[in-house]
Amino acid sequence: MIRKGKIEDVKDIMNIFSQAIIDMEAEGIYQWDNVYPNEEVITDDIKEGNLYVYEDENIVKGLIVLSEHEDDEYKSLQWKFNLGKHLIIHRLCVNPKYKGNGIARQFVNFAEKYGRENNYEAIRLDAFIPNKRACTMYENAGYMRIGIVTFRKGEFYCYEKGVR
Repeated sequence: MIRKGKIEDVKDIMNIFSQAIIDMEAEGIYQWDNVYPNEEVITDDIKEGNLYVYEDENIVKGLIVLSEHEDDEYKSLQWKFNLGKHLIIHRLCVNPKYKGNGIARQFVNFAEKYGRENNYEAIRLDAFIPNKRACTMYENAGYMRIGIVTFRKGEFYCYEKGVR
């Protein structure tokens, strides 16, 4: 079940990030660290009503943030969909204990349904280039690679998909 995140979920969410960081670093992916994402960012996401969790058997197994906030780096790209509003996927993360069970794909499906139901023109996101699993998932879901942006941890592909 995907539901809105609550303040009571913060401890579980931070644990998911901690486990994901260990798992990704073991694969040579240095996307996140103890600087980002942090508890303040997650608490703000929840307070703003933008964070959703995947919960199964009373266990929070993953999260996604959906908002209209686009990082300034996105402005340099030639996006395909420019007429309507855009839903941005941030911080999609699944506890590594549950990876491979389709939870990330369920989050993407949820985001697309949310986008259609709330009259968004398109969904945009970025994915850390060394995170091949994430990049492949988005490409297999029909997201078009638009360009590359650079954040603190390196280069990220930017993706976009129309949802109307």
